[in-house]
Amino acid sequence: MIDLHTAATPNGFKVSIALEELGLPYRVHVVDLFKGEQFAPEFLRISPNNKIPAIVDGELRVFESGAILVYLAEKTGRLLASSGPARYAALQWLFFQMGGVGPMLGQAHHFRNYAPEKIPYAIDRYTNEAKRLFGVVDRRLSEAKYLAGDEYSIADIATVPWMRLHKNQGIEIAEFDHVARWIAEVEQRPAFKKGLTVPPRIEAPMDDKAREALFGRTQYERRSSKA
Repeated sequence: MIDLHTAATPNGFKVSIALEELGLPYRVHVVDLFKGEQFAPEFLRISPNNKIPAIVDGELRVFESGAILVYLAEKTGRLLASSGPARYAALQWLFFQMGGVGPMLGQAHHFRNYAPEKIPYAIDRYTNEAKRLFGVVDRRLSEAKYLAGDEYSIADIATVPWMRLHKNQGIEIAEFDHVARWIAEVEQRPAFKKGLTVPPRIEAPMDDKAREALFGRTQYERRSSKA
């Protein structure tokens, strides 16, 4: 039984979607980011970067969503080719998501929706970068059904949870018809639908305590994983 420590975010959904797709049994441990539970010593022992998701599978602990997806794929022999061009096609697009799509779309989302003040330079910078990334993916999907080629893979599982939030990132999805096709198709997969409900999204107010836990100085404190 895999223990999944997660929250209702795009990065968290990647792993619940993969677990559902692979049919692996798992238990959910919700990490309340608004209350700062990501900084608890017991969670830091699993995820030293105080970020979700993280998993425990027997004696093995894995943090970082991309690493978790690779582990789950290799554990089951599915969603990632074992060798050859198809494997590296999936991995390069997975790393593209980890290094570009997630961070840049996350910044666009933050400065457009959560920043306490509207900073035109930041909004323009990250919205324009989001558009550029959508363009990269759109070109790829004009020549392939999925990011890695003909087969659905962990690269798609990693990327769709972010790109489906295009409205929050200032993207007019009609400008990217191949991305729109791909998102609509992936969203119809039963495992994808189920994964987006794990854990259930709880609407919580963005009060001062939550803002501090998510974006304030609390993020930068040095802390130990020893209780």
